[in-house]
Amino acid sequence: MSLSEQDICSELLSVRDYLRWGTSQFNAAELYFGHGTDNAWDEAVQLVLHALHLPVQEANPLWLDARLTLSERRAVVNLLQRRIQERVPAAYLTGEAWFAGLRFRVDERVLVPRSPIAELIEQRFEPWLSQEPERILDLCTGSGCIGIACAYAFPEARVDLSDISPDALQVAEQNIVGHQLEDRVEARESDLFAGLEGQVYDLIVSNPPYVDQQDLAAMPAEYHAEPALGLASGADGLDFTRRLLQEASGHLSEDGLLVVEVGNSQAALEDAFPELPMTWVEFERGGHGVFVLAAADLRDSFPASHV
Repeated sequence: MSLSEQDICSELLSVRDYLRWGTSQFNAAELYFGHGTDNAWDEAVQLVLHALHLPVQEANPLWLDARLTLSERRAVVNLLQRRIQERVPAAYLTGEAWFAGLRFRVDERVLVPRSPIAELIEQRFEPWLSQEPERILDLCTGSGCIGIACAYAFPEARVDLSDISPDALQVAEQNIVGHQLEDRVEARESDLFAGLEGQVYDLIVSNPPYVDQQDLAAMPAEYHAEPALGLASGADGLDFTRRLLQEASGHLSEDGLLVVEVGNSQAALEDAFPELPMTWVEFERGGHGVFVLAAADLRDSFPASHV
């Protein structure tokens, strides 16, 4: 351990000390927060409690003045300094992220869960979903967080988690097992719908790649630590979404629903398809760029060529 780390560990003794110090260090380093937290204090809480094997979701104020052992202090300093030096999302350092109130394993093979679609899942997609879905597809699943959260929201539904990345699907499969959903949730490798021939769903939810070239180049280092395959989607961010709209109707049931996140590419999508009757969701907890589209409306613009 370097002299500077020795000094830190000798001067800072309590949980409160390290939360304050970590917050100051994060602000001084001008870190970017956008992967589960939006400020230095919350990020420090997440990392300090993880290093101490304390549950972030059940944080107790009584812990703040607890004095740490030397080994605990070293572990905390190491994790906080890694966040500064490596410029990676905190979730990659802890190996976990929370989505829709559920814990998921994550690493550099998948994007860190953060979609506002979580709010829709918690509301069971009301008022847009007309009936309980029997089959659900989480397209571009990554860690599997959207599809697994849907499986909790609709306990009778069967759910497919699809992704083009075998690496991402390994993480999704770990989360299926971790949530004990092997009986009705399946991970499937597929380039869009190519590996899902003949499959029809009552609900298709997708958080696909949608970042345009300009936004991708300007993103902070923390985003560049994530797999580019899950972010980049051409000059205007719509390469994947165009294909999705053209093919989705062939895999939706008669009264099915399509829910897609396109983030900052919302304006480009509206310009590209001005006649498509997309409804843009307003979120209470923040977030934007998510549309819902009924199967019948989608088929009017993109007739199903096959199923």
